[in-house]
Amino acid sequence: MAIDKSLLTGSTSMLILKLLDGTDMYGYQMIEELRKKSNNAFDLKAGTLYPLLHTLEQKNMLTSYEEVADNARVRKYYSITKHGRQQLKEKKEEWKVYTAAVNDVLGGASFATA
Repeated sequence: MAIDKSLLTGSTSMLILKLLDGTDMYGYQMIEELRKKSNNAFDLKAGTLYPLLHTLEQKNMLTSYEEVADNARVRKYYSITKHGRQQLKEKKEEWKVYTAAVNDVLGGASFATA
């Protein structure tokens, strides 16, 4: 079942920050990792990711640096900042409150008969 893209909109920043909380990554790597970790539920496009990365960098949640890859190609890597980690912590708390409220309205954690 495909997920409505509007549901992803508010959480994309949190997901990217979470990916980078473990290790620095370049853009395509983030797209692939998000797809893999979500069992293909999240299929982020480059046209969505790169403006978001730019915005997060402007807000001092990420920094970037360039590194030469094995094939002599320069890749831009992104790294989460201390401010980004703090924002991630806050967003995770907001997400817990939000999902609990949605589950309460829908009738609890098990609403398969909706």
